[in-house]
Amino acid sequence: MKNKLLTAVSAVMLLVPWTILPLRTFDWALESPVAEIMIACYSAFMIFSGVFTIISYVKAKAQNNLMKICLIVNSLYAVAGVVFLGMMLNTHFM
Repeated sequence: MKNKLLTAVSAVMLLVPWTILPLRTFDWALESPVAEIMIACYSAFMIFSGVFTIISYVKAKAQNNLMKICLIVNSLYAVAGVVFLGMMLNTHFM
């Protein structure tokens, strides 16, 4: 039961980063402070979801086929989140 719950949470976390696309269609989402905060929050969530999925896969032994897909995609999301935060910090401090 615990493995199914962890897999379901990881699967839902796959879809959340894509919700930025409809939000970015609004004019208020493209202005400077809102856009930076939104990207930082989504990047932090992507990093969290990658770490959560890795921990769930390794420590909790939730190793089914859906979890393997979630592990790959959320790990890529985590790497992208680190890159996005790094680019934001690079432009902010330079």
